[in-house]
Amino acid sequence: MESKFKIILSDAEAVVARDPATSSKTEAFLLSSGLHAIMFYRLNHWLWNKNWKITARVFSLIARFFTGIEIHPAARIGKGFFIDHGMGVVIGETSEIGDNVTLYHGVTLGGTTVFDKKGKQLSKRHPTLKNNIIVGAGAKILGPIIINDNVKIGANAVVLKDVAKNQTVVGVPAHKVDKTVAKPGEFSAYGTCSSDIDPILSQLERLEKQINELKKKN
Repeated sequence: MESKFKIILSDAEAVVARDPATSSKTEAFLLSSGLHAIMFYRLNHWLWNKNWKITARVFSLIARFFTGIEIHPAARIGKGFFIDHGMGVVIGETSEIGDNVTLYHGVTLGGTTVFDKKGKQLSKRHPTLKNNIIVGAGAKILGPIIINDNVKIGANAVVLKDVAKNQTVVGVPAHKVDKTVAKPGEFSAYGTCSSDIDPILSQLERLEKQINELKKKN
């Protein structure tokens, strides 16, 4: 088990590595609201596991007041976690996040009520994000789904189903892009780039072209 200090240091290093506006760990500790929220979370999660649950919830409310980021103390978050800009991020109680994950502002890891085949309500309500994942601004990931390694989620996407590793998904509901120049595991700001090809958009463009050709014939 790594010490809490080493984990927090890895969070600070993630800020420097992925935020071009931050040039040093000192600057990250002083000015990154995302890092402040994560540091609060690390303390609150420790308190939660020691059964100081009310205290942990109170401190999480204080963290939300100062940072605009809401992280439930029971959530499980790995090292190298980075929240860029931060405001409006919500991470629910049964969320699980692996290593080297980046979230942008407005991201929600939300819970849905799920029942098994016998009608029993499941305790796992929130998503699981594995390793090396980027979630663009405003994206919503809802329910006890699994987002696998090296996935990139575009801004404002709504993800309702599991996503296989090494994929880029966009849209509402989220769907896989046909082609991206980004390599698996490679960092790209906001999870998508202009070269990504959305299959639904491509199909609509083809339909529009066909309609215009039919109009010309008439």
